[in-house]
Amino acid sequence: MKAIITIQNVASELVTTFWTPIFVAIFVLIVTYALWPRNKVEFDEAARMPLRRD
Repeated sequence: MKAIITIQNVASELVTTFWTPIFVAIFVLIVTYALWPRNKVEFDEAARMPLRRD
């Protein structure tokens, strides 16, 4: 039986081998940025923003 190459097979292969690791790396970078101790003050201030009266 011959393997049939279709656009769907190529796209699926591209997504699993190329984009998935990139999105995982982006996710890890975002979580690292959010949990970095230096950013705590800035995020605490942003969390209190809806409660402030201007």
